[in-house]
Amino acid sequence: MRWAALILPLCLAVLMTSGPPAGARAREKTAPDKSFAVYVGKNLTRNGRPFLGGFGHEPSSHWIDIVPRKRHPEGSTIEVGATAEANIPGELTRIPQVPETARYITSNYSEFAGFPAPLTNGGLNEHGVAARDVWSPSRPEPVKQTPTPQRGPNYSDLSRIAMERARTAREAVEIVGGLIDRYGYTTYGGNSHLFADANEGWVLIEFAGGRGLWAAQRLGPDEVRVSYPGYIGAFPTTPGADHLSSPNLVGYAVDRGWWRPDSGQPFDLRAVYGTPFPGAPFAVGAKISPDDEGPYRHPPSLEAEFRRLAPVTLQDVMRIVRDPRWADDRAGYGHVAELDASVRDPELATLWVAVTSAVTAPYLPVHIGTRSVPPEYRQHRYLTHNSARTYLDPEFAEQEATEYATQTYKRLFYATCARPRKYLGQVTRALEGFEARILGELSAVERRAATAYASGAREEARRILTSASDGWAADGLALGGYLLARQLAESRADGGLRSPSADIPDMSLRGKVSARDRINCDLGGGWAEGGTLARRGSYGNPADVPDYRARPAGASAWWFVLAVAGGLIVGWFLRRPRLR
Repeated sequence: MRWAALILPLCLAVLMTSGPPAGARAREKTAPDKSFAVYVGKNLTRNGRPFLGGFGHEPSSHWIDIVPRKRHPEGSTIEVGATAEANIPGELTRIPQVPETARYITSNYSEFAGFPAPLTNGGLNEHGVAARDVWSPSRPEPVKQTPTPQRGPNYSDLSRIAMERARTAREAVEIVGGLIDRYGYTTYGGNSHLFADANEGWVLIEFAGGRGLWAAQRLGPDEVRVSYPGYIGAFPTTPGADHLSSPNLVGYAVDRGWWRPDSGQPFDLRAVYGTPFPGAPFAVGAKISPDDEGPYRHPPSLEAEFRRLAPVTLQDVMRIVRDPRWADDRAGYGHVAELDASVRDPELATLWVAVTSAVTAPYLPVHIGTRSVPPEYRQHRYLTHNSARTYLDPEFAEQEATEYATQTYKRLFYATCARPRKYLGQVTRALEGFEARILGELSAVERRAATAYASGAREEARRILTSASDGWAADGLALGGYLLARQLAESRADGGLRSPSADIPDMSLRGKVSARDRINCDLGGGWAEGGTLARRGSYGNPADVPDYRARPAGASAWWFVLAVAGGLIVGWFLRRPRLR
């Protein structure tokens, strides 16, 4: 068993680098839930700052990226669109790039059928604009009628361009809508964006059909909006300051008989162009049947629940994105942006990032002024498409040699959710305690950086932010590794690690996949005590963080010595002189 403990993680890593199975694209269509996002207006928060949080749903590799501000030569272009491999085949084209693009923080990922990597669902830019990208399925007719090959920017292109160019949330809408109006739109069946700044939010829906149909609605300071999927309800037929759209939005629906001006019914975009919500309405605090294929997938019900949190805190929104009712194996990362117009320098704006599902990954504060992320949090070959078919580029040798944070936290997710009643509570307490520790240290770090910025020592300020970020990232990874080792040791002692009970051809989840078929930690309404609302008021205690620098109980001394000795032997072979 001890030899298995040494060898099994390596074997799993090798097996899992081959990317999604060939049939994954077809199964994806059956799933009634994808990305998740929430906007909370500033009048509903404790500190008067709006929040935007959420996650993407992709099973591929994920990593943190800080994209620098860039100048582009005159005549520069960018590639947009999708390939013939997309579910709705597309063609890659090029559109003009602007002379200068903004610095921004994002989570990239490496795979979505036919859409060129790296892909993004948004993030936070140096102008204080945050973005989330969320599925929003269009009604079947325009999806089927989308001409192929389709052309124009796809959802990721639009998210990235908004981060590169927008100075306000409204401007993000105008940029995205203008690009669709001019160049078209490449869809996978309908999509949406949530944009936010320190003053307001906007939800924008892009419809399938190849007609450049889009609509956007302003979200004010007293609103909560959940995109799960993204939606807009009643919409004026004559857009004004709070509503923007493509010029053909109403006429196209009227021409096809999807809405009649004399019907007496409002022009409801979800009813006219969209599809029903995948989940049924539910009362605040109610538990959904585990047999429901789309549990808690009814945005208005979630909005009612989250309003009960007011005045909302940063930790509340972190917990919303971490909530095991939806942050399952599909959650590729977690983002929370606290949008503060009073920051003493724009580079102090912060995006809190969990590198994979926040159920078992800590949130780390990444400032706009942070110069880089540690190599452990950058891209690795684990779950990267086609990586098993190619050799590694030597430029990435040492980056790939590091521990991959996404994989460590993902392994912790699997270990925790295999026995959630035993492990979920202790993992959550450790992570929230660790985040409370960071929050206790953060103000002093930001004051030092702000002083440096004010004195003109901008590089010193960036060094302060980067050093702190690197330290928290390293400690978070050490904590994740400790929790994982402890759980595996305890599970081995408690009946042994479980083997698959059936003869299956590979490790892929097969058949029609509902939310509860995937690995998840939901104990029936969230944690043992319930979801985010039930846990309101207690936000983490640093005393709950174990001594993650110690060797976990259950890991015997000879196992530790053997591992160290093995490392020394491998190191000697790598460093010894070679015959040529």
